[in-house]
Amino acid sequence: MKVAVVGATGLVGTKMLQVLAERNFPVTELFPVASERSVGKEVEFKGKKYKVVSATDAIAARPAIALFSAGGSTSLEWAPKFAAAGVTVIDNSSAWRMDPTKKLVVPELNADVLGKEDKIIANPNCSTIQMVVALNALHRQYKVRRIVVSTYQSVTGTGVKAVTQLMNERQGVKGEMAYKYPIDMNAIPQIDVFLDNGYTKEEMKMVNETRKIMRDDSIRVTATTVRIPVIGGHSESVNVEFEKEFDLEEVRALLCKTPGVVVVDDPATQQYPMPKDAHERDEVFVGRLRRDETQPRTLNMWVVSDNLRKGAATNAVQIAEYLNKHKLI
Repeated sequence: MKVAVVGATGLVGTKMLQVLAERNFPVTELFPVASERSVGKEVEFKGKKYKVVSATDAIAARPAIALFSAGGSTSLEWAPKFAAAGVTVIDNSSAWRMDPTKKLVVPELNADVLGKEDKIIANPNCSTIQMVVALNALHRQYKVRRIVVSTYQSVTGTGVKAVTQLMNERQGVKGEMAYKYPIDMNAIPQIDVFLDNGYTKEEMKMVNETRKIMRDDSIRVTATTVRIPVIGGHSESVNVEFEKEFDLEEVRALLCKTPGVVVVDDPATQQYPMPKDAHERDEVFVGRLRRDETQPRTLNMWVVSDNLRKGAATNAVQIAEYLNKHKLI
């Protein structure tokens, strides 16, 4: 199977190559794609070196799948060109997520919406992915009515430039800034640009994508997204109100049985999910399970996941695996 990775030299693109190798996806030919200035550079995959090619050359090679992580403008320009050549695109940017003609997929929840006709498939926002994976079984059992979520997001979600800024600040080195403000020893309550309603684009992604993935426009979501000086994963404080009453032990049991979820929840021994433990893992970790004592049928939970893996690369590769297994490519 021929596979192209568009944005192969970036943080997520590099992780996509790593995950494809780890999961033994049946790649017969690899076409790493990056910007024109990166053409000719080499990337490594399964111990072999591959030269970076242009998007035009990758299309000419007619890969079965193209995994995109090169930003929204690149996806808007090139994904339709790949699709027109018969290539199935799995896109990690926000470009196609809310397009009503495109599927927005987390395989554990809604891969069944995919068909052979889907040539551009959207990979959701990293913060949304981990939250809906944690909530899916609970939504089926108790029906989610309202979610209040606050995120504590890793600098890796911004990219290499942000990681460099953090490390420079730790070492007292002046350098290029990914953020307007210092990130070390700080928390920045802005991810992406502000919209007219006072929320950021990242916050509204969580609102809209959650409803689309969970196939329920009645779910009310309000979000506050914050960047913190962490590398390894995003954390979320999730307060969820259900339509039906729940039993806390049943909630724990449901989460323990949920594919892709690991429950780490033992306050007596100070066991709870942390980004350093989620780093380089594909699971979504859930803990701090407790009732909201201020109103009925409401649960508090803490959700952590590696944003470059399940939040991006792994989810995209899992979509590719589903397409391959069900002969949709």
